Amino acid sequence: MIGDDVVVTIVDIRGDKVRLGIEAPQAIPVHRQEVYDAIQRENRRASQTGAGATKDVRPPRD
Repeated sequence: MIGDDVVVTIVDIRGDKVRLGIEAPQAIPVHRQEVYDAIQRENRRASQTGAGATKDVRPPRD
């Protein structure tokens, strides 16, 4: 158990591989490290995009 509402369970063990199950509230993001790193890279890249990148974006229609 991690905190009061995250549960990590060993689902399977085969040779030197271990599969984990993670139960967490939907509000708590759970990602593998490589996925988390990719999200962080993309967020940094997006935050460095200039204001001109959205010049062709139109407001939503009602």
